[in-house]
Amino acid sequence: MANKKWAVKRLTINLALQEAQTLESYCNTTGRPATDVIRELIRKLGATANV
Repeated sequence: MANKKWAVKRLTINLALQEAQTLESYCNTTGRPATDVIRELIRKLGATANV
């Protein structure tokens, strides 16, 4: 069975130095890539928007 690939849109964001450091520190602590962390936060935004 073939593995389905989902559509990808590349997004570039500008972060303040402190924001970038916070994200990097969180990723280092949790071992998760920044992409996964940002995706999870965006999904949470969608969930709260539907309330």
